Amino acid sequence: MDSSLEAQLALLRKRIANIDARFAASRPAAGSEDVACLGGGEVETQHGVHWEVERFWPASHNHGSVSVERLASLAGRRWVYLDTETTGLAGGAGTLAFLIGAARITPDGVQLRQWFIREHGEEPSALASLAAYLEEFDTLVTYNGRTYDQPLLETRYTLARQRTPFSRLEHLDLLYGARRLWKLRFESCRLVELERQILGHERQGDVPGELIPQLYFEFLRTRRAARLKPVLEHNALDILSLAFLAEIIPTVFADPLACHLTHAAELNGLARWLVGQGRLEEASELYRRAVTAATSDDLMFQALWERGLVEKKLERTSEALTIWTDLAATANAHRAAALIELAKHYEHHEKNIFMALECAAEAARLENSADIAHRLERLEGKLARRQRQPRLR
Repeated sequence: MDSSLEAQLALLRKRIANIDARFAASRPAAGSEDVACLGGGEVETQHGVHWEVERFWPASHNHGSVSVERLASLAGRRWVYLDTETTGLAGGAGTLAFLIGAARITPDGVQLRQWFIREHGEEPSALASLAAYLEEFDTLVTYNGRTYDQPLLETRYTLARQRTPFSRLEHLDLLYGARRLWKLRFESCRLVELERQILGHERQGDVPGELIPQLYFEFLRTRRAARLKPVLEHNALDILSLAFLAEIIPTVFADPLACHLTHAAELNGLARWLVGQGRLEEASELYRRAVTAATSDDLMFQALWERGLVEKKLERTSEALTIWTDLAATANAHRAAALIELAKHYEHHEKNIFMALECAAEAARLENSADIAHRLERLEGKLARRQRQPRLR
């Protein structure tokens, strides 16, 4: 390393140490700190000390409308469920994960451990303890952790001059699967919303996520930890709900046709994913189920339209034409698009310009579109040229 850079780093460390010393001098006496109200106790590592809290939900515990016993199928997997609470929502090198929660599923229930950093100097100790804990697992399960939690913690390990424990772990971020399944059904796919809608758990007195940094900074000033108890509870509930979603989402995507989804929006979302994977036969079946399960015309027409596109890709022309004909005959958001699909078929496959022009003209009356207008103009010109051709006697 360049000597000038080493000198700058040494000066920076000295300034940080002076700041820490001044902060320690102005901090309330240790006797005023009531962190014991959070439960748990102090843990010592080779990097110092930090605070840890443990919690257990037995198989008999109900989380909303579901029982922890339902998670027994996950007990044999080396999966760890992780979530953090931080000093800022934007991330970046200045953001500290002051509370890290991680859980494992056992045959008896869910074991949760939380690492709480009472001051910045305890971070290396907490990170070292977390790294040791993660050695027992193969897969990290998070909700938006690929974008937020893991990169944040990796930065903290780098700044603490410790090796990141995440490089060897597979990462299962449930946010992406949740959006595919539920973005058509719910206004939000936030974890707390899915907890309420899917698991039937309504939080009482939950602390809003945007207030959590403020509560931690208040603790740093006053050393009174009682107001952080809801933060630990918030983190714990996030992780418990994460575990339940891990039981639902991967199972659905592993065997879509065997899933027990009954809502048309969920079936539509799963079918779209199958289309993206090139699994068109399975997608067609799920769209068919979605049409049957639809509780609104909008959902039914959406599923019909998307199934028609799948049937076209599968070159099942008869099925696709039946769907587009049905859509073209009824007022719905896809009527004009269905008429255009019919126009394409009549023009290119049946060579029936008159029918193609009729369908395009009807689509133009329904929707003011440059593409439709261009198609209509082209068909009119094609028909005019054909009519000018001399007839053979």
